[in-house]
Amino acid sequence: MKVNIKELDVEMELKNSGVDLVVADPQGNHVGDLIVTKTKLIWCQGQTKGKNGKQIPWKEFIAYMNSL
Repeated sequence: MKVNIKELDVEMELKNSGVDLVVADPQGNHVGDLIVTKTKLIWCQGQTKGKNGKQIPWKEFIAYMNSL
């Protein structure tokens, strides 16, 4: 996968709007966006907008990852 940051602010702490990562397959085809905020992760498949993306709070994400 290729992952690029759409916009990178100088400030290190994530704020409410977070940071938007662009995800593409190895051929460069857009797969979706991952929005990382201070409260949750939002997966936006294809051209899905953030408000319609699949959301998971950090605590649930951490619990899921630790269960693998």
